Amino acid sequence: MRTPDLARALAPLLLASLTGCSYLPSLPSMPSLPAVSGDSFLGVVTPYRLEIVQGNVVTSEMAAGLKEGLSRAQARELLGSPLLTDVFHADRWDYVFTIRRQGAPYQQRRVTLRFEGDLLKSFEADALPSEREFIASIDTLRTPSKPAVLALTDEQLKALPPPAVAARSAAPPGRTDAPQGPARSYPPLEATP
Repeated sequence: MRTPDLARALAPLLLASLTGCSYLPSLPSMPSLPAVSGDSFLGVVTPYRLEIVQGNVVTSEMAAGLKEGLSRAQARELLGSPLLTDVFHADRWDYVFTIRRQGAPYQQRRVTLRFEGDLLKSFEADALPSEREFIASIDTLRTPSKPAVLALTDEQLKALPPPAVAARSAAPPGRTDAPQGPARSYPPLEATP
């Protein structure tokens, strides 16, 4: 086999081995290198972590609607389709929710419904967050907790200097929309013959 053919055959293997790395190990800090933290490589590059969401989000407001005696259709309308249904356990529905998001903690919750015939017999659930708590737990933008104040208080208004009164040019009586400022003269746009 010739050298160019060997290089062509090994190039995809080399490329696959380089792109297949999902984790870059942290290097020990050395005096000549900047400090290395957690998942970052040389303290500069952080590898992208794929966001993985599986299952249905079930909040405490949704679970509050569950009552014994609901039909399967009503439970499906309330919580959505179950993630797990088993042929051997047809009277059990499992709702499992997991999320891995970069910058947010890993979350996993489970809700199990048990039916007797077509009616809900019992249900079990992990501690479920409210809708607001869930959104706050996956918010990686870190929005400020205090909204910006857009109005001044009375003390701040009193502390402002009084507005300067501009001298108004002579305007006809009753007309207040006269131009303010010094009069300017501009050269004509077109030359006159």
